[in-house]
Amino acid sequence: MDQLPFTEDTVIFGLLCLCLGFVFYTSSIKTGFWGKFYSIVPTVLMCYLLPAILASVGIVDESSSQTYFVASRYLLPAALILMTLSIDLRAIMNLGSKALIMFLTGTAGIIIGGPIAILIVSIFSPETVGGSGVDAVWRGLATIAGSWIGGGANQAAMLEVFKYNQENYGGMVLIDIVVANLWMAIILFGVGKTQKIDKWLKADTSSIEELKQKVSTYTEKIARITTLKDFIMMLFYAFAGVGISHFIGHHFAAFLQDNFEVIRNPQKILSSLGSEFLWMVVFATLIGIGLSFTKAKNYEGAGASKIGGVFIYILVATIGMKMDLGKVLENPGLIAIGLIWISIHALLLILVAKLIKAPFFFLAVGSQANVGGAASAPVVAAEFHPSLTSVGILLAVFGYVVGTAGAYLCALLMEVASKV
Repeated sequence: MDQLPFTEDTVIFGLLCLCLGFVFYTSSIKTGFWGKFYSIVPTVLMCYLLPAILASVGIVDESSSQTYFVASRYLLPAALILMTLSIDLRAIMNLGSKALIMFLTGTAGIIIGGPIAILIVSIFSPETVGGSGVDAVWRGLATIAGSWIGGGANQAAMLEVFKYNQENYGGMVLIDIVVANLWMAIILFGVGKTQKIDKWLKADTSSIEELKQKVSTYTEKIARITTLKDFIMMLFYAFAGVGISHFIGHHFAAFLQDNFEVIRNPQKILSSLGSEFLWMVVFATLIGIGLSFTKAKNYEGAGASKIGGVFIYILVATIGMKMDLGKVLENPGLIAIGLIWISIHALLLILVAKLIKAPFFFLAVGSQANVGGAASAPVVAAEFHPSLTSVGILLAVFGYVVGTAGAYLCALLMEVASKV
């Protein structure tokens, strides 16, 4: 028998599927303990937390695992295609401007949250926010700002721009992962309380409900018993699309880098547009939208979005496995900065949502489009309804576009705050 922790992906993937199976089986029990438990704790949160517990107690070692890479590069784009092939573009446009307002509010929360967090922590622990030269803490925090407004490409750009000491970079990555995943867990918990939250926000959810109802009605209209041919054709659309989106995404990103200095140079604001992952997600989404104008749209009746949902839940489990709950207290000072930072982001979102009466869906997806990017915004959106997945994708793409510029501004403000 292998020594713990398990490092083989075959075993790790089996354990992740065990977690998913356990959660879905117990959540189907509507009476007794499990009925009460899942009336409080959302299913998706458990699918996220159980793998996190496996990693935290040392049963699995995520550091050498490729499961997240495969889920994010293969299953995520496949899910995006399957979940958007029945999309109604006009209905999405009718959702209005509140989605964009909440996204930009989330961005503003990250930009001002960083320097405010530094000022607060400096009161009781000035050494935590100190350092000089390449060891200056604000330089490291700039990489978190890049990640939380855009994504990995923006994070790498900030590391290159501000030249933070890479020997200490692991600590910043830890804050990024721990705090961002804790916040995502809170968001997912809120998904189960959407109606209560919307009632408190006095939100107008009519456009969202109309879109969900329209998709549900269409699905019922074309619903049929799924055949082997249906499954094969859905896999064909999904993974042929994944191959095409990777191929075009790779060459398009290379074309941009080869021909535009503003994208090739990591110190430039638009450098994040050279990300292959970004363009892979964009082209996968475009393929799904393109299929929505063809007869492929009818495969929604055979369960296309349900298969996409399976892929999304596998991705959720692999994201959860990256979260080591035991490391939360390893560097309490820096973790405190991260928690204060994300709290300011959250409070600003809640305030604006209350003022403009925006639904919790826009708050959750607007936040994750910033903090989680293209990997988690569609996951959160799909939890509300598969028809809303594309809203998460579109906002995440905005995040990549404004990520480097927003993070750069945040970094300059954090530099000033650290010297006060």
